[in-house]
Amino acid sequence: MKKIVIIGNGIAGITLAQHVRRLSDHSLLIISSETDYFFSRTALMYVYMGHLRADQTKPFEDWYWPENRIELKRDYVTQVDTSQKQLQLQSGEIATYDILVIASGSKSNTFSWPGQDLAGVQGLYSWQDLENLEVLTSRIKRAVIVGGGLIGVELAEMFLSRCLDVTFLVREKSFWSSVLPTEESAMVTRHIQSHHVDLRLETELAQILPDETGHVRAVITKKGEEIPCQFVGLAVGVHPNVDFLRDSGIALDKGVLVNKYFETNVPDVYAIGDCAQYLNPPVGRKPVEPLWYAGRMHGETLAHTLCSQQTAYKPGMWFNSAKFFDIEYQVYGEVNQHPQPGEEHIYWEHPNGKKSIRICFDKASNRVKGFNLMGIRYRHEVCERWIRNNTPIQEVLKNLREANFDPEFYKRYEPELLRQYNQLYPAQKVTTSKLKQILGFKR
Repeated sequence: MKKIVIIGNGIAGITLAQHVRRLSDHSLLIISSETDYFFSRTALMYVYMGHLRADQTKPFEDWYWPENRIELKRDYVTQVDTSQKQLQLQSGEIATYDILVIASGSKSNTFSWPGQDLAGVQGLYSWQDLENLEVLTSRIKRAVIVGGGLIGVELAEMFLSRCLDVTFLVREKSFWSSVLPTEESAMVTRHIQSHHVDLRLETELAQILPDETGHVRAVITKKGEEIPCQFVGLAVGVHPNVDFLRDSGIALDKGVLVNKYFETNVPDVYAIGDCAQYLNPPVGRKPVEPLWYAGRMHGETLAHTLCSQQTAYKPGMWFNSAKFFDIEYQVYGEVNQHPQPGEEHIYWEHPNGKKSIRICFDKASNRVKGFNLMGIRYRHEVCERWIRNNTPIQEVLKNLREANFDPEFYKRYEPELLRQYNQLYPAQKVTTSKLKQILGFKR
């Protein structure tokens, strides 16, 4: 039996501990300075908005941890001594390990803006961020959010729930245009504006100004405009939380460098989750993947390796999901912002401008490569099967009803997409009898 110490109690570290316990009797210690217990990070916004209580963000009852012999310690690791296999803790204690797993997550990005250290300037990542935001809210009349990412949309929705004015600074011409295709980006842009957010496109932050007490009083944009505000939300991405490892001898770049088994350059030291950086990223993946579901897969994969079943990480099909106010977003597989050479996109958008379906397929083979969905939900396992099996676009269109995840009495939009396909590709037209199959009618 070995002593496994995990730094961080996010989804990656907790998933690892759970699977190690199912597979072995190894001793498990989780060290985190953020909270006593694991919580759902995606639920932070709902606590602020009053939809959830703090205790409702814990997926497991407090008894779960001792019952499963998983020890939790609320502390901060200040130094890692890999030669002695020891961790120096902020409390003065020293923790020893046989196997160390670094799952320390992310920190919000900053870009050396003048005034970024003022009171009232922060991101939204940690539980402490939420607590600090709650304290600051009483003095906020207008919030300025910087950056066109998902955390920015969450902050905007949170502030609007408290009837606070929101100005959004986005440097691109359209919201999240670095990720979404043109039509979907335009849809999200319109939707944000429809919620009375003061969305400033092609606008960047230059400086944050203080008041006489050291709090935020305004921002200045690179266009020279001064915007009064009492809070600045930084939503310009995150970076691996690895500063405490700088003198440890563990190889770092942006994150902790790991191979396909999550091994570092130091024996018996591993890294998973947001803080891990692949030396050789899996095909179609980035070196660092700060995603909830990726962290969960990391934890499960590494657990097998630590329990004598060495397992390489195979992330499978790309998937992500998000919510832009009332519009749900899903992507499965490969969907580029613009069709690449040899690719075709079929795109349908509802007249209300709040729903759309995009399917990417290979022009030569007709095999489906990816799905982009706005305001419509498809089943993950069905989309993944079609992509893995190189299913032709025609076959997918015949069976789209199988993928639809919306409740029974929701209106279905498969026929509209099919009609669009038939107009674009009349030589491969799907017949009326096949259309009846899609609608669920008998012949």
